[in-house]
Amino acid sequence: MSIGRLEGKVAVITGGASGIGKACALRFAAEGAEVVIADLVAERCAAAAEEVRKTTNGRALAVPTDVCAEEDIIQLAERAMQEFGHIDTLVAAAGVSSANYVSGETSQDNVLDTNLINLPLASWNRVLQINLTGVMLSDRIVAKHMLAQGTSGSIINIASSAARVPLPGAADYCVSKAGVAMLTNVLSRELAEHNIRVNAIGPGFIETPMTQGLQDQDDGVEMMVGMTPLGRLGTALEIANTALFLASDESSYTTGQTLYPNGGMWAG
Repeated sequence: MSIGRLEGKVAVITGGASGIGKACALRFAAEGAEVVIADLVAERCAAAAEEVRKTTNGRALAVPTDVCAEEDIIQLAERAMQEFGHIDTLVAAAGVSSANYVSGETSQDNVLDTNLINLPLASWNRVLQINLTGVMLSDRIVAKHMLAQGTSGSIINIASSAARVPLPGAADYCVSKAGVAMLTNVLSRELAEHNIRVNAIGPGFIETPMTQGLQDQDDGVEMMVGMTPLGRLGTALEIANTALFLASDESSYTTGQTLYPNGGMWAG
């Protein structure tokens, strides 16, 4: 792998203490980026930043952040500006599979076991608040700093193949991720004249703490692999490599797209 594709860039990564977000932080730092890791749990956030510093020798700033709180994201962006002077990339990776999921923890929930007609309204609201509104707030607050800088930028939203593939029992998750895909499309049009690119990634089933509950069940593994033509789960690094392409100048003519690294789970 080449080194230095993000040399001199600053990347803010929400959900950066575990799973796909953490993989992005490590991968970006290995390519020369300075990273700002935002996550809900302060201890995990600090540990992820320390891992970046130890394994890549890159500069990393940990900022505990609740993406549901607009003031938290405002402070996140301001801390990034104070520390590094500019923001070039946002990876909005903070998200949950269900209302009970806690960032960075191993999920033991069967996230496909509550049909919409039985789903508590509070659970629906929580998933959409984190997965969709949290992404929207992160996008627009970081975009304002990019506009003020007068420089180009890349915003990368983590959606899901569930934005395209309906999963019975996970209506809240599917709808929230479909919203992220459309948010990406609209914002890309609004920011194109400023050379700020907005794209999304729609992973399939990935080996992360979020899918651990399904991985621990024989029928869960059978379901995930059965829906994936390549016959296996993806890795967080594979998604981070996709994000690296979207953050780098190699994707300079790409905006308004959702890429689907999902082992063939959805093709279209």
